[in-house]
Order: sequence, then structure tokens, then C-alpha cells
Amino acid sequence: MGASERERELLREIHERLDGWIYDARGAAFEELFEGPDSVVSEEELLLLDRLDSRLSRERGRGLWGEDEYAIVGTGALDEENTPRVVCTTHPRVPEDAYPGEESFDDETRTTLDEALWEYCQRVVELAQQRLEEFAWSADATSTEE
Repeated sequence: MGASERERELLREIHERLDGWIYDARGAAFEELFEGPDSVVSEEELLLLDRLDSRLSRERGRGLWGEDEYAIVGTGALDEENTPRVVCTTHPRVPEDAYPGEESFDDETRTTLDEALWEYCQRVVELAQQRLEEFAWSADATSTEE
């Protein structure tokens, strides 16, 4: 199998595994950032996010926690310096009209929540990237070279 054919096969396998890596990374990132005494938001702010997520899910079929999307970006020939990258293509944001007709979030709260959601997505990217790199340079992935 030629080098470019091996690279295509490896990329195909990476794409097939991405959803599982993202699923695991979302859980770990949520636990790291939103649970426990070192949470990036207060319990009240997390409750606000959860209520907003629930309302948006009912209204749009998709809430804040399902809004983030990820993809793989190739970086050239596959080697130690050019591993494909996991990127977040869509970050969730608190809508300007989070609660139309009611008192909505003030700018400071919206900014805090948006920053927490951004940090969450970046952590998901980091964790999924670790899994990608572990896979790309593991015996499982290199066995496609034979």
C-alpha cells in the first residue's frame, strides 16, 4: 500500500472514530469545568445554562449542549509534525434574546456564560486531539501500513 493510500486509510479511520472521541471528551470536559469546587461558573450560572439548554431544546430541537460541532482538518503528509487536527467548527453561545419577553441575562452574565461555553469547547478539542494522536501513532493505526 502506498504512502498516500495509507494516509487516506488512516484519515478514514480517524473520521470514523471522531464521534466517539468527542462524546467522551464532552463528558470529561463538562466534569472538569462545570462540576466541583473549581467550576468555571457558579451553581446558579450552571442552572441558568441548563434551563436555557432545556428551553432551546424544546423550541429548536437543539440546546446549548448539543450546539457545538467538531471536525478533522488535515495538515499535510501524516507524520509526527503533521497530525490531523480536531477543530471546533461551531461554538454554542447564549442567544441575545435568551428569554424574550422576560428579563434576559445582563451583559456580564452573558459574557461569563459564553466564555465558559468557549472554554468547554476548547477543552473538548484538546481531549479529542489527545485521543486522535494516541490512535494515529498506535499499533492499531500503523497496522494499516502493511
